Amino acid sequence: MQWETVIGLEIHAQLSTQSKIFSASAITFGAEPNTQASLIDLGMPGTLPVLNAEAVRMACKFGLAIDAEIAGKNIFARKNYFYPDLPKGYQTSQMDHPIVGKGFLDITLEDGTQKRIGITRAHLEEDAGKSLHEDFHGMSGIDLNRAGTPLLEIVSEPDIRSAKEAVAYVKAMHALVRYLDICDGNMAEGSLRCDCNVSVRPVGQAEFGTRAEIKNVNSFRFIEKAINHEVQRQIELIEDGGKVVQETRLYDPNKDQTRSMRSKEEANDYRYFPCPDLLPVVIEQSFLDEVRATLPELPVQKRERFQAEFGLSAYDADVLAASRELANYFEAVNAVCGDAKLAANWVMGELSSLLNSGNLEIEQSPVSAEQLGGMILRIKDNTISGKIAKMVFEAMANGEGSADQVIEAKGLKQVTDSGAIESMLDEVLAANAEQVEQYRASDEAKRGKMFGFFVGQAMKASKGKANPGQVNELLKKKLEG
Repeated sequence: MQWETVIGLEIHAQLSTQSKIFSASAITFGAEPNTQASLIDLGMPGTLPVLNAEAVRMACKFGLAIDAEIAGKNIFARKNYFYPDLPKGYQTSQMDHPIVGKGFLDITLEDGTQKRIGITRAHLEEDAGKSLHEDFHGMSGIDLNRAGTPLLEIVSEPDIRSAKEAVAYVKAMHALVRYLDICDGNMAEGSLRCDCNVSVRPVGQAEFGTRAEIKNVNSFRFIEKAINHEVQRQIELIEDGGKVVQETRLYDPNKDQTRSMRSKEEANDYRYFPCPDLLPVVIEQSFLDEVRATLPELPVQKRERFQAEFGLSAYDADVLAASRELANYFEAVNAVCGDAKLAANWVMGELSSLLNSGNLEIEQSPVSAEQLGGMILRIKDNTISGKIAKMVFEAMANGEGSADQVIEAKGLKQVTDSGAIESMLDEVLAANAEQVEQYRASDEAKRGKMFGFFVGQAMKASKGKANPGQVNELLKKKLEG
């Protein structure tokens, strides 16, 4: 039987506010346990929450960016359940009246095609604390620093049909919230986490299968692996005569498997009811107009501009626009050198390789955009060849100064004097007289292979400094002559 995978994702994005959603407590990552939990976060008697206006503004900013309906009136509710890291006994969230309604996000698939993923809703809520199990020898510790941290939970429609599509969607969402500057997207620190709702059904069947939810997956690679494992598990279970049960599962990256955590609750299990301590939030059109005016150029708009303005391919534009910081770096390089294609090649090639090898973010690049742009100018004016440029780039990465300083200090200026190149070629051909005779006696196919030998000898003789274009042109004339 042929099976179809159906996936819906719930992304929890931690909003980049200065304080928590209902209190003035800080949300700095890595603080000593329980040093950033106030009486309000703990739900102590007599305390009342006060809504963080910045969290509302960020949620509206997101809603406008995905072309969603923004609720003129949204209501906070209490989601009741008991867990040790939830000191109040309930989580303040939104249920029937979320702040952001239906919208969409377009993703680019591996073959370059676009697919639109529907977004059901996005709502504001507070995070819970964290249970710590490693250091307590048979007991658990509770760190309540995260309790009350503002989250935007973004719920997709079940429009995703493979693990790779799921990763493309999460990457697009990751880029979007970073462009909007509403979430730092640091998955290692839990700033962006994903719950994956996975089910399978026979191809052609209209009804969805029973879904399992994989909780809190925090890397692109683990999202793909967790979904693929869960899909395989469900197919094998059904084909062996079993039934998939609705449940919450955890992904274990060490064993590359999902395991059951608890049976999946329905909304009525949580006994949602409107929060009596918080008034309904009324959002006026004038406020939305103000927020709309602050929207940056979004990833899809930047991709389209890079193609139209700079003539970049869809692939290059997609890679460069994936991160706002990378896109800004590329544009700064291009502003210096005036050659978008060369700038794109160097940013996506040597620079990306340098960053990957050092596990660095673009903001930590040892080669500035101005330095890289200056080096590309020297390629364009034939001061250096592309091969020498790699040596210059390496020297700049090692902190040896600008391209001009490196070229001067190392004597790397390209030889473009045709007389000097001709003289050098004469010496090369004289030293390889036998090969010259073989070349001249060969047919066209063999000549092509042998020509590369002479080019190599010429570049070796010039220590890589001779202009490759001139070497090729002059060498061909001499060999043919």
